[in-house]
Amino acid sequence: IQPEPFPGSFRHDGMPFEEIVAVSLKEIEMIQDNGFDGYIIQNRNDAPVRQQALPETVAYMTALAMECRRRYPDMIQGILVNWDGVASLAVAAAAGSDFIRVEHTYTGVEVGYAGMLEAQCVDICQFKKRIGSHIPVYADVQEVHYEQLAGKSIVDNAWDTVMNAFADGLFLGGQSCEESIEIIKSVRKRLGSKIPIFLSSGATGDNISEILQYYDGVSVGTWVKNGNMRNPIDPERAGQFMEGVKTARKLRENNRDEEKL
Repeated sequence: IQPEPFPGSFRHDGMPFEEIVAVSLKEIEMIQDNGFDGYIIQNRNDAPVRQQALPETVAYMTALAMECRRRYPDMIQGILVNWDGVASLAVAAAAGSDFIRVEHTYTGVEVGYAGMLEAQCVDICQFKKRIGSHIPVYADVQEVHYEQLAGKSIVDNAWDTVMNAFADGLFLGGQSCEESIEIIKSVRKRLGSKIPIFLSSGATGDNISEILQYYDGVSVGTWVKNGNMRNPIDPERAGQFMEGVKTARKLRENNRDEEKL
């Protein structure tokens, strides 16, 4: 769920906040009707942004998240404030969200269009302890759209993110379905099966049934938005995507039954 630009952002065109909320709620209703488990609220349309979120961004994200939570209490809610994990946790704690996703960056250093982004794991862990939060922190490992300033393999980075930076789960993936499957196989060998791992990007209606044989879940955006993240979610594509999810669930149930035999 990527709301229209918030007041205070470069791309805000004067849309009242109440209308921004209404558009987001309508989109959540649609994906709920299509059987999605939940959603992540991400202020992607506020770009360009630096790593530290503006005060108004935190305020509007919190108000939106609380209203979405109130209207759809049975759906899983995640929070992703571009690109500030501390702000994400603040919003999630106030709204009672289920998890946060830290995309840029939980560990390491990256370079992108807005400059350098540095690891926030220390600040997030300290903040989490300070406010007594138990909200899970799911962290991206080597986000594919930015340049990593490190020589570690994705497997070593995944291990570091969990064992030294104390992430509760991971988002990771490659440039293709095949690469993403190879990555998850390698990471599972190193970390075992207890850590939740989600595909960060690249899920489609064509590959989702295969992807979910290896990943615990996926975050899907581009494909259900017809190739452009600024588009609204296409209800037809959302339905097609969930048909693939249903197929994956049946395959996993069959595999479990075979293991029992």
